[in-house]
Amino acid sequence: MPRLRQVPRAEVADKGTLKLYDLLFGDRDPVAEPGTATGTRGDWRTVFANSPDVLRHAAQGFALYRDPARKIDPVLRELAQTRAGWARGSQFVFSQHCKSLRGLGVSEAKIAAVPHWSVSDVFDARERAVLAYADGLVLDGGRIADGVFAALKAFLSDEQILELTYITCLYEMHAVMSRALRTEFDDRDEPVVEVAAPEDFAARDFMDTGR
Repeated sequence: MPRLRQVPRAEVADKGTLKLYDLLFGDRDPVAEPGTATGTRGDWRTVFANSPDVLRHAAQGFALYRDPARKIDPVLRELAQTRAGWARGSQFVFSQHCKSLRGLGVSEAKIAAVPHWSVSDVFDARERAVLAYADGLVLDGGRIADGVFAALKAFLSDEQILELTYITCLYEMHAVMSRALRTEFDDRDEPVVEVAAPEDFAARDFMDTGR
């Protein structure tokens, strides 16, 4: 379960939150009857509903990047969002945006290659520049090599690059929050744990340099 309380429909007083519940869940209580059309539990929204203002602000971000007024190619945008999910280790963000890529008609070969894009030959030069830029934003904290930025500038306008930067960073934030709060597909146990030693193991074995 998520680390924060989920807000049942009966406790929702904010009209905007209730509208979002209606849009995604119909007339169901998503806490008592979880589930969405994409296969998620839907608890991202029920957790964010703890602060209607935060939920509203997040929803406005979704509307912004989907607005037809955006100049960035939706496929390039989704490639960056999907890569951000992978790079930040969010199964929720990665999985959902794989679906978005598929909805835009991107090939299964490209979707499958997002995790290992740097050694794949399925992406064109423009897509590779975008994926490299996404890695610089997420994995290198915005430390973008001049060569990467020059490659991006060869294909995209300043307005497109600004949109791409903002949207990619927005989805890194969502990836981080989803992992921290263990919402949706990021409700997973920590994989890096101590593996028990054999019963006859003695701690002094580590100090025995004669072996």
